[in-house]
Amino acid sequence: MPNTSDRPRRVRVQRDGPLLIEGPVEVVDENGEVTVSRRFTVAVCTCRRSRTFPWCDTSHRRRGRRPCEGGPE
Repeated sequence: MPNTSDRPRRVRVQRDGPLLIEGPVEVVDENGEVTVSRRFTVAVCTCRRSRTFPWCDTSHRRRGRRPCEGGPE
């Protein structure tokens, strides 16, 4: 799905949350599989805990935070 607008997409980064991206979007995973959303804003999971990955289902809220690698636990 090529971008049809000359305006760049807006991506909002949230600490301990998903990436919020103005849609519609295509997400290509590491295997080359393409997932499409035509919504006006989509939440892309960054913690990989979502049952609907790559879309965020707020699972990160229910399961608590994972300790950072190399940091205090």
